[in-house]
Amino acid sequence: MHIREAHAQDWAAIWPFFHTIVAAGETFTYPCDLDQEQGRGWWLLAPPDRTVVAVDEAGTVVGTAKMNRNQAGNGSHVASASYMVDPAHAGRGIGRALCAYSLEWAREAGFRAMQFNAVVETNVHAVALYRSLGFAVVGTVPEAFRHPAEGYVGLHVMHRALP
Repeated sequence: MHIREAHAQDWAAIWPFFHTIVAAGETFTYPCDLDQEQGRGWWLLAPPDRTVVAVDEAGTVVGTAKMNRNQAGNGSHVASASYMVDPAHAGRGIGRALCAYSLEWAREAGFRAMQFNAVVETNVHAVALYRSLGFAVVGTVPEAFRHPAEGYVGLHVMHRALP
């Protein structure tokens, strides 16, 4: 697997799994009916932010990440990121590789920490992955996410310093 900068033409490969994940309504706070152009605008970020894709040996896009500052102004020293892995390629370490890549990007860009503002508490795989990479839950907003099967569940705020 190789991680590289995403290009506009990669959107055609990202959209099918992006749409599947968002429409399921289980892990992202995006509207479930987000259309392709709206999704493109929310995911493909302009510099100095960054969007990357993970591609397998055959050149197939199997995952993606977007990386950005968490806040503007006096909060701009903290990074954030979001990740999506094509469900057909889950369980192969793609999410871990994307997260590790984003941590290195943030360090190199001079950020002091990375923070995730809205990790759905029922997304146990993501929570476990982030914990294994040094993130801690610093707070949970109760019932802040309406899960389609679990009802109202919490959103974790997760944080990791970048030494």
